[in-house]
Amino acid sequence: MILDNFQLHGRVAIVTGCNTGLGQGMARALAQAGADIVGVNVSEPDETRAQVEALGRRFLDLRANLSDISCLEGLVEQAKSLSGRVDILVNNAGIIRREDAIKFSEKDWDDVIDLNLKTVFFFSQAVARQYLAQGGGGKIINVASMLSYQGGVRVPSYTASKSGVMGITRLMANEWAAHRINVNAIAPGYMATNNTAALRADEGRNASILERIPAGRWGVPDDLAGPVVFLASQASDYVNGYTVAVDGGWLAR
Repeated sequence: MILDNFQLHGRVAIVTGCNTGLGQGMARALAQAGADIVGVNVSEPDETRAQVEALGRRFLDLRANLSDISCLEGLVEQAKSLSGRVDILVNNAGIIRREDAIKFSEKDWDDVIDLNLKTVFFFSQAVARQYLAQGGGGKIINVASMLSYQGGVRVPSYTASKSGVMGITRLMANEWAAHRINVNAIAPGYMATNNTAALRADEGRNASILERIPAGRWGVPDDLAGPVVFLASQASDYVNGYTVAVDGGWLAR
């Protein structure tokens, strides 16, 4: 039956930045589909752990500063403690810095590029090596953005990083698809999370955003549930190097 292809029972999924927001929503969705979750965060993911364990799945809490790639191999080894293998990686952790391009600092450039792009590549590399060692392939899901397609304003390093995420998603898919490693990305649109609270509180900005979205509403973390489970499951075995926009029609406008 086709629905069997979407189940993730017995799989182990690493999800970075899953203590709140979109990462939490994706971790919850993967657990609902049957996966055990390895959460990699800088702060306590108590709420996410509770949600995952309430579904009868295991949650392994790992802490790391992902801007330092020296921790990545160790995180993969620790993730294996759940079932001896890793099956899914969701590269969700990221940051944004806002400033006019004319005044943007080197530090704000490096901080964002290091976490949003460099770490995404090297964590994917570490997990892909594990997939090759254990056999059977695996899934890597990167988190892109509307700014993978558009330029944005006052977010030069974020735009560069998310444009790069789309590019390396294709690159990794080209090299690893033959090993049954599927590398794809999700590009969320305007989502109602802590990161967009200020935008939603600004009546004028909120109205202009909603006017542009054909669906007529902000997205919520649960809107990523279907796409992330699809890309993490057997149902997407012939999907490689693609970035799925989950944007309520923003790009179609």
